[in-house]
Amino acid sequence: MTAVETGAGAATGTFAPRPGAAPLPRMIRAQAALETRMLLRNGEQLLLTVIIPTLLLVLFSAVRIIDTGAGRSVDFLAPGILGLAVLSTAFTGQAIATGFERRYGVLKRLAASPLPRWGLMTAKTCAVLVTEVLQVVLLTAVALALGWSPHGNPVSVVLLLLLGTAAFSGLGLLMAGTLKAEATLAAANLVFLLLLVGGGVIVPLDKFPAGAREVLQFLPISALSDGLREVLQHGAALPWADLGILAVWAVLGLGAAARFFRWE
Repeated sequence: MTAVETGAGAATGTFAPRPGAAPLPRMIRAQAALETRMLLRNGEQLLLTVIIPTLLLVLFSAVRIIDTGAGRSVDFLAPGILGLAVLSTAFTGQAIATGFERRYGVLKRLAASPLPRWGLMTAKTCAVLVTEVLQVVLLTAVALALGWSPHGNPVSVVLLLLLGTAAFSGLGLLMAGTLKAEATLAAANLVFLLLLVGGGVIVPLDKFPAGAREVLQFLPISALSDGLREVLQHGAALPWADLGILAVWAVLGLGAAARFFRWE
């Protein structure tokens, strides 16, 4: 600290470096890097986000437990498992981790920092995207080793994955920011299991009764799995209906999370 004497004889303090918050993009980058390291160090999260999807892909591709229609099982399963990877990371894993951060007072301390609420959600979503890149690379390599022959435009796949991530991140943060940690843990795992069975991941939606199918097709995991399957299995350009469903879920989920998320 240096002091500069004024003409009137009073001392005015000048701090170097100047105090104040860092630029918002820098704060978000720093928080995103921290969130990514914490996510990758958590063994339970790795079980949920990497090991379970990989085992499901290998098991249901090697043994035809469920009739997935004509063609090889892996061609049907691989897109759905990619959707499951997004669900496990962006929704289940993020909801549980954020819920316990809120319980232990981590978020309360972050609330006292200059990082805004939407900045925290952005940083968490960026950490999820980094993890998903690793998941997609691993699952794609396993699926190719099992004989998968993907088709379609990679840009369409990336767009579906981004919208799916936004939708599930919003829903996960909404759950973590409004429920108690224990309730979030139970609810997130229950939703994961229900969507795994009823979201078109490993069981085709046409196996369900017509009435149930009319409802299930509007779930975000169903739209993501179906959209990825349309592109990667059938070579579709852009599955507009599925993209529209994911966009609606993304807007509703992120908007509700930004509005109702509580730091403590």
